[in-house]
Amino acid sequence: MSRTDTPVISTPSYAIASRFAFRELRGGLKGFYVFLACILLGVATIAGVGSLSRAMTEGIAAEGQTILGGDLAFSIVHREATPEERTFLESLGNISEVATLRAMARVPQEDSDANRQALVEVKAIDGPYPLYGTLDLEDGGNVHDRLGAAGSNADGTIWGAAVDPTLLARLGLQKGDTLSLGRTTLKVTGVIAGEPDFLGSGAAFGPRLMIGREALDASTLIQPGSLVRWRYRVRLAENRVASEAEIAAATERAKERFPDAGWRIRSRANAAPGLSVNIKRLAQFLTLVGLTALVVGGVGIANAVRSHLDGRREVIATFKCLGADGDFVFKVYLVQILAIALIGIAVGLVIGAILPNVAGALLADILPFKTAFGVYPRELLLALVYGVLTTLTFAVWPLGRAHDVPPTALFRDHVAASRTLPRWRYVVATGAAVVALTLIAVTLAEDRRIALIYVAATLVAFAILRLVAVGVMALARAVPRPRRTELRLAVANIHRPGALTPTVVLSLGLGLALIVTLALIDGNLRRELTSDLPEQAPSFFFIDIQTAEVPAFEELLARVAPDGKQERVPMLRGRITKLNGTPASEYEAEPGARWVLRGDRGITYDADPPRNTEILSGTWWPKDYQGEPLVSFAAELAGELGLKVGDTITVNVLGREITARIANLRTVEWRSLSINFVMVFSPNTFAGAPHPHLATLTFPDGGTREKEMAVLRAVSDAFPTVTAVRVKDALTMVNDLVGKLALAIRSAASITLIASVLVLAGALASGHRHRIYDAVILKTLGATRMRLIAAFGLEYLLIGLATAIFGVVAGALAAWAVLTGVMNMGFTFLPEVAATSALGALIVTLAFGLFGTWRVLGEKPAPVLRNL
Repeated sequence: MSRTDTPVISTPSYAIASRFAFRELRGGLKGFYVFLACILLGVATIAGVGSLSRAMTEGIAAEGQTILGGDLAFSIVHREATPEERTFLESLGNISEVATLRAMARVPQEDSDANRQALVEVKAIDGPYPLYGTLDLEDGGNVHDRLGAAGSNADGTIWGAAVDPTLLARLGLQKGDTLSLGRTTLKVTGVIAGEPDFLGSGAAFGPRLMIGREALDASTLIQPGSLVRWRYRVRLAENRVASEAEIAAATERAKERFPDAGWRIRSRANAAPGLSVNIKRLAQFLTLVGLTALVVGGVGIANAVRSHLDGRREVIATFKCLGADGDFVFKVYLVQILAIALIGIAVGLVIGAILPNVAGALLADILPFKTAFGVYPRELLLALVYGVLTTLTFAVWPLGRAHDVPPTALFRDHVAASRTLPRWRYVVATGAAVVALTLIAVTLAEDRRIALIYVAATLVAFAILRLVAVGVMALARAVPRPRRTELRLAVANIHRPGALTPTVVLSLGLGLALIVTLALIDGNLRRELTSDLPEQAPSFFFIDIQTAEVPAFEELLARVAPDGKQERVPMLRGRITKLNGTPASEYEAEPGARWVLRGDRGITYDADPPRNTEILSGTWWPKDYQGEPLVSFAAELAGELGLKVGDTITVNVLGREITARIANLRTVEWRSLSINFVMVFSPNTFAGAPHPHLATLTFPDGGTREKEMAVLRAVSDAFPTVTAVRVKDALTMVNDLVGKLALAIRSAASITLIASVLVLAGALASGHRHRIYDAVILKTLGATRMRLIAAFGLEYLLIGLATAIFGVVAGALAAWAVLTGVMNMGFTFLPEVAATSALGALIVTLAFGLFGTWRVLGEKPAPVLRNL
């Protein structure tokens, strides 16, 4: 045949290949349902999480003025703004002054017990509050009409208060009842239904109690150095929206006019920075979960491609016999795979685009802000790219291996595909897809270090899973032949050509390892919070003890808790403004240490080193030291900040800039929950500065509830302005929060496990034809149905057990690395977590395996034997 007589089919062309590809697809998508499910699940997760995160962050940004309470907010700890500072703020526009602090609210009846008092978040507002938004009461009305004088008693005026419904439930009160705050009496005149600036107020450790300025003054909670935060919100323009340029200009004027004011300035653009950061971090985690689901689903993609090519042997052989080359075969089936993948991707994108709107509607009554409804092309495009790259990563390799398989091998090879590597071009293409996935995942991540660790861990996990599968097959091949027929058949099936072992181990191993990791981290966190509490933690923290009250306070504790151990230190709040002369906002710090440069930190001074500490470098100052200000800094944090002995730190305390030189670096045992500070200064640093004291009370036996309630009642009655925090109550709240967060994270991570199960189902389905041959031959030779079920069941049991062992070991190692390397905590292996995870893997493997086996055993032998 001349060159001109060569059939057109031998000339690779994507146009012609596409015609053949779509003709074959007319028969339907049978065999690709798992493929579609894996792609759909991963893409929908990535698109949905990205879109929801964007909707929430844009919702926060859109309501920035309301959440912040103004266009700008100036926050100061310990002190009010000076007359000069207030005059300046008033020159910027309308202002509103709000004071927030934590205190104890008590039911004033004589017969009330210590259970009827609670830690509350007090918020004292002025007349202009709120500058943006509205504060809603359950029965309507204006909050300012409810906060004035509401009666009188022997102690003076009774002031109105609006409270969170949680406080009423906690203290057993209702509207119209009275409660004590500090040295004044309040009457519940309103129940808060919606607080516009709740998100911008920071973390809340108790229910809200809202009062007027007169009531705050009457409570006498505000003393020199009291831990109170004053916020001044500014509305720059009255009847229009202030521009970003106006906000920036006002901010710069404030910094230039009062460089040492020590206030923290926030604009409406970062009204709730902590929440926005947490949303982005959670979105990154969930995006990585979705990517993991895609990668796990990639195993299903590879299985589906191999199974599809196996079923098209005769068609491929016909193509090659008619003169088609390997490039043409590759293009035909690449077009098919991409077309099917695009169907799954399209459905996933639709779900991802709808998710923010559905979630926003469902969470409308929970979220304190409105999500921004809409479609977000950037997030959807990213999910599309992830879906296409994942498909190429796992499809090109098996497609490439079909390039050089001769027609005779295609007709003859019914058991196992060729084990030769594909041509280098397909190897390079697969590698390029992997590199592209890695670059996108790392480059677009909120925390690139975490993303890089994730990618590396995923690659290592896949390599180890492959080695585990090879090892299990080698072990099965090396063990002596069992005497029992069913066990002998099961062991042989594990290592035979075309065995399911690699696919089952790959499909379940990664998802199981992720679940075990999260479960162990959750279990260790709970253990740290609860198991060591009686031995290490104080029973109470007492805040805002005035210097004049210290002797009487300590005498009271010694009387009501004679077996308790007291500790007391002076307590101030300060914000790090410079390190070695560099402004904190410009200082380069590791991600794990940036928290110490944001906001205010608790600080103290002492002539002696704190107990249970070790000086790692430098020396402590003499007891009578009177030189330049010195500071002792936490050693681990200093390492992350790049600080050493001799460096300088500038802090703003009570509106005054103080620069101290690092005299020593010391260890800090945070897990003990005892009094610990990042910075301890030499006593001369704060000579004459007004400040309260912080004290703890620790019972040697952990303390009974009766003892603790007696202490709480005595302190509350004798020192109404002292805030008592019961550690067990605080830890219970934290434990509940950790539990809810862990449940949410495990629920999200279960997406990966669902993908693993889908891949497992697909792998078993792809081996359906070979199982039919096995079952028919064995039944023809006299095997009973029960023996075959026992043999196949043992096979799945052994493979599932190997996968479970890997998942537990890998999960334990990952949890250990996170807890010890990232969270700086101890790690304890929890056997119940391992047992539960292993049992779950075995149940899933056995259930799917036996379900498929039961279907196989129902096949009639005659049709199969005729076609052998």
